[in-house]
Amino acid sequence: MGKYFKLFIAALVLLVFIGTFFFLWKKSQPQPVTYEEFTPEMGDISKTTIVTGKIEPRNEVSVKPQISGIITEILKEAGDQVTQGEVIAKVKVIPDMNQLSSAEARVRLAHINAGQAKTDYEREKVLYDKGLVSREEYEKSLQTYNQSAEEVKAAQDNLEVVRDGVSRSNANASSTLIRSTISGLILDIPVKVGNSVILSNTFNDGTTIATVANMNDLIFRGNIDETEVGQLVSGMPMRITIGALQDLNFSAQLEYISPKAVESNGANQFEIKAAVHIPGENRIRSGYSANAEIVLASAPNVITLPESAIEFEDGKTYVYIVKGSGEKKSYERRAVKTGLSDGLKIEMKSGVSTKDLVRGPKVVDSEE
Repeated sequence: MGKYFKLFIAALVLLVFIGTFFFLWKKSQPQPVTYEEFTPEMGDISKTTIVTGKIEPRNEVSVKPQISGIITEILKEAGDQVTQGEVIAKVKVIPDMNQLSSAEARVRLAHINAGQAKTDYEREKVLYDKGLVSREEYEKSLQTYNQSAEEVKAAQDNLEVVRDGVSRSNANASSTLIRSTISGLILDIPVKVGNSVILSNTFNDGTTIATVANMNDLIFRGNIDETEVGQLVSGMPMRITIGALQDLNFSAQLEYISPKAVESNGANQFEIKAAVHIPGENRIRSGYSANAEIVLASAPNVITLPESAIEFEDGKTYVYIVKGSGEKKSYERRAVKTGLSDGLKIEMKSGVSTKDLVRGPKVVDSEE
């Protein structure tokens, strides 16, 4: 029994050795080289670039208060439509103490002057009625009296404006009512009731009460690399795709190319802007991320070949034309002139026709 077992093991080892030798011999044999083959075809080639950016309203306005104070009421919220002059919020004035003191002093002085003017006028009227003073002197006293009365009203209005932000005589134009300066959509209201706000001045930009924009006039804003900006001209058509709305494409027209580059991640880029044409009732939100496809160059109805079939050498281009078939197949190297490329296909200006058969890259055996 042991003898037969040893013979079986020996035979098994021999079989494995022979199998391994045959496998290595088979692998060492030269394999026939095969290539892909292409027939030149007529087609259109276009070179495009993709620019990333955002959709924004052309005009976005920050509504700021005309006085400093505290927000007492907010009448609108983000997403509401407003018309020019419509009230967005109300402000309660916190008067400046120096201005308030000056306004109060002006009122007191106006009353004193008005009292004296009234006394002088009444005295002159009595004398005029008795014929003791001329009409000219009487009219001067009347004019002084009327002017003093108007000064009392003006001083009182000034005090009310300083103290309350509005006077009885101009209540409709109150600076405590924060009104939208344009018609459009409210994008943001960054304040809340109770927040203090300040007006814009030399040292401060002022508090933004609301941001309003016309969402019917949108632009695409993005940056393009310096290697491609030279191929752009104003008026070029663009195709916009919004990341959040993949099923919708919009046309746009390039209208601005920045004359100055900005550095981004070590590369020089130029800002571009394009007017976006939104079809139908599609509601686009401000700040949507978007991609703009721009056709930089195109070659319609030309002979094309896959770029992988082209051999580049010393600034020249060649192809290999297939001659014969089967075992008699051979390849003729031929100089050609190429044109526009889209990265996959390339325009063949001369050297080949649609009747030729062109050798492509080597077919890689999956077992190699």
